[in-house]
Amino acid sequence: MIALNFDKCDGLIPAIVQDFETGEVLMLAFMNEEAWRETLKTGKATYWSRTRQELWIKGKTSGHVQWVREVWIDCDDDTVLLKVNQVGEAACHTGYRSCFFKKMEDGSVRVVGEKIFDPKEVYK
Repeated sequence: MIALNFDKCDGLIPAIVQDFETGEVLMLAFMNEEAWRETLKTGKATYWSRTRQELWIKGKTSGHVQWVREVWIDCDDDTVLLKVNQVGEAACHTGYRSCFFKKMEDGSVRVVGEKIFDPKEVYK
């Protein structure tokens, strides 16, 4: 297995997630060593939830799984870029396709993304 450097951020590395087909940035998450191993073993994007302090298999609750197609590693071996097939149209837990659905324009923030699902319905 590739030896990543988990020492810099208290055992975590950033994982940038991008749509394999379009290149759209879907989200930023974090991985610990266990999440990294699970992602490589299963092909499903698996992260470390800093909020819940537990392993987080993307899509386990919502069905919006991320199948990893390519893994890129940065020059310092402490950040990964996952190029994924996003199942279920939405990567963001708030119901948007991408977590980056807000844009700064002329000093204010504008929502530019389209909401795909209602989180209250998905995460009962």
